[in-house]
Amino acid sequence: MKGANKITIFILAIVLLSACSRKKNTFLSRNFHAVTGEYNALYNGNVALDRGKEELALTYRDNFWEVLPVERLELEESMALPGETKNPEFERSEEKAAKAIQRHSIYIDGKEHNPQIDEAYMMLGKARYYDQRFIPAMDAFNFILNKYPTSNSINKAKVWKAKANIRLANEDVAIEDLEQMMKNEDLEDEDLADASAILAQAFVNLDSLDGALPYIKLASEYTKDNELKGRYAYIKGQIYNRMEMKDSANMAFDEVIALNRKSPRVYMINAYIEKARNFNYDKEDRVAFLELLFDLEKNRENRPFLDRIYNQIGEYYRSTENIDTAVMYYNKSIKNYKDDRVMQSVNYSTLAEINFDNAQYKRAGNYYDSTLTFLEPNTRPWRRVKKKRENLDDVIKYEDIATLNDSVLRLANLSEAQLLAYFTDYTAKLKQKAIEDSIASVKLEKQIANNEFYKKNTASNKNEQSGGRFYFYNSSTVAYGKQEFKRIWGDRTREDNWRRSDRKRAGITEEIAVEENTPISENERFKPETYIALIPTDEKVIDSLTKERDFAYYQLGLIYKEKFKEYGLASNRLEKLLTYNPEERLVLPAKYNLFKIYQQIERTALANKYKDDIINNHPDSRYAEILRNPEAMLATDESSPEFKYKGLYREFEAHNYQQVIDTAEEYITVYNGNDIVPKLEMLKATALARKDGFEAYKKALNFIALNYPNSEEGKKAQEIYSTVLPKLGVKNFVNEENSEEWKVVYRFTPEETETMDKLVAKLDKFLAERRYDTEMSTSIDYYDPETRFVIIHGLNTKLGARGMAQVLEEDKKYKIKKPFFEISSPNYKIVQIHKNLEDYLKDDTVE
Repeated sequence: MKGANKITIFILAIVLLSACSRKKNTFLSRNFHAVTGEYNALYNGNVALDRGKEELALTYRDNFWEVLPVERLELEESMALPGETKNPEFERSEEKAAKAIQRHSIYIDGKEHNPQIDEAYMMLGKARYYDQRFIPAMDAFNFILNKYPTSNSINKAKVWKAKANIRLANEDVAIEDLEQMMKNEDLEDEDLADASAILAQAFVNLDSLDGALPYIKLASEYTKDNELKGRYAYIKGQIYNRMEMKDSANMAFDEVIALNRKSPRVYMINAYIEKARNFNYDKEDRVAFLELLFDLEKNRENRPFLDRIYNQIGEYYRSTENIDTAVMYYNKSIKNYKDDRVMQSVNYSTLAEINFDNAQYKRAGNYYDSTLTFLEPNTRPWRRVKKKRENLDDVIKYEDIATLNDSVLRLANLSEAQLLAYFTDYTAKLKQKAIEDSIASVKLEKQIANNEFYKKNTASNKNEQSGGRFYFYNSSTVAYGKQEFKRIWGDRTREDNWRRSDRKRAGITEEIAVEENTPISENERFKPETYIALIPTDEKVIDSLTKERDFAYYQLGLIYKEKFKEYGLASNRLEKLLTYNPEERLVLPAKYNLFKIYQQIERTALANKYKDDIINNHPDSRYAEILRNPEAMLATDESSPEFKYKGLYREFEAHNYQQVIDTAEEYITVYNGNDIVPKLEMLKATALARKDGFEAYKKALNFIALNYPNSEEGKKAQEIYSTVLPKLGVKNFVNEENSEEWKVVYRFTPEETETMDKLVAKLDKFLAERRYDTEMSTSIDYYDPETRFVIIHGLNTKLGARGMAQVLEEDKKYKIKKPFFEISSPNYKIVQIHKNLEDYLKDDTVE
């Protein structure tokens, strides 16, 4: 009996081993490998694939401000190296697919006999696709299409191949393949839905919304997955909106809303928001619309989406011109920020525009700063907001100067008794606030301690299990942190480098150091004498602050008048300037600009007041001449500043630099306050550069940048000063050993004009005769008031330059006996910039 059992076991082992063979196409071998492959490698591989997809879904964030992609897969810019994967789950899935193919494939006589191997290749391709290795993924799908033409996964393979092609920007190929498949194949509903969705994505990528629309309709109709049904219907509504078909879009969004809990709630809420954006305030029921928005706000299930709901309520109030309420809801949206950076940027940008429209330019600038922090740098929206913010730089700068200096000068004019009374009251309030903050801090510390004790002694703490230890999840620790931050740092704006002392809010009180461990009664911060000591008493300092304040008011008047057309603000600043009795150079331009402002806003009496003032009290000024004869402003008039500038520029081109400098100074005085003044300053600076060199140019540019910061010339001067001058400031000569550009230079005095002209004629004739004129040229260059250069340009070596000069000296036809020197082009540039020719001629290191 025992022998019979052994024989039976032996026979079963032989049968089992023969079934495991992949070289025989038998019933046992086919079913053994099919079942083993499906329930071992393929099952585990699909589990890993599903886990990887779940991880992708958790990290993916849809941008509902753009047409959603049909597939929730975010492409990463970083590329994996060959053999590397980005997600271990997809790596595991790929390994299992490869294992199934290697161990269970029964490929005999050019045909696969295991029905699970095509599924293994399908899983292999998907794992690679989700791991963003699209070309290897396409290889797997192509293997199915080429080797398994009768596979029941053939249509799925075509769809996934098209998806990979789209990821590789081969939309045309994907469209051709899928349209042919849909035309020739009898597809199941899910395959038809998948193919239609991918076709729609291809057309959206090609900016063909007309082409995408019918396919996204098919996908929405035939898919059985409610999550996808909601997504496809939402995309359909977005496409209708882009095509300006709002009624059809609203019907699509109603489909999303009708799904309710069957589809993710984020689609439903955004469908409501999209419908709200399509609301017609002139024709539809505003009351019912507002009630709907409030209902969305009250629904507890909508709490994760309050930022979007509050933003839309703000849009409603802004559209109905209830701006204060709109601002309140935009701020609520900001406070309820979740993860939508675009939404946050829209909130801040809208608040910036509201403040800009109300001429609150400094606040608008702060909101634009916040907007930029939520936009991707160097994108088109970022650049657009950046430009708006930069346009406010000047007004913010001068408003800060005016406000700060006004405050300091007001305090400087108080008597000692008045100062003591003022700062006694101020420090008393500071002390009271510090005491209240200390009491609040102690209470918070006790509360936090009690909370910690409770946590440690509670067996099951749900918050701790779900990440409750995180600082910002605890409202008590957050409140305490805010108190501590304010106690240590004071009020700080949300900006870069906030910890630096010079980033503190402007004001004398910010100069007081906060002493953390000093009792309140002994802390210098709470003593009036500390602040009184900071008030300037030196007349020179006060005079400097006064001039700076007056100039800021003048600049603000011009900025509001010229850049923003805010004539009320402009007149306010200039009128206020005149009450301060500013220096004489600002009085006349301020009066003239006030005349122009009141003339513009048709306040005739005030315009005539300033016109008469200028004509009667400043009869010899340029402004009086303009008012008596308005045609004097015409550029064709010889007395106009534009005409004078053109004439002066011609003198500059003729190298009459000293004349340009002297005349420009006269014109600057005559035309003070006119737009031509920065142009004259820049022309004068350039003339100084040519005449006196680098240091004079640097000084002149600095003056222009500081005194005309909101003009084009002022901005250009600042740019040159910051970026170009540091490169030009190098005085050290370069080694000429490897230089390939040389010049021959002859020196003359300005009085030798005729001799210079004759020499140039001889040199030109020589170059033409020797056929050098295509490569070489001559010129007369200005060096300084006492020196001019006649130069031969275009030589390649120092020996060649010296040899040419010697040929000209020895040739009986020319006999040019004038002393000369050779110089490389880089060193000639340094000589001209720094006017250091003698240093060059003495320097032996450049050889």
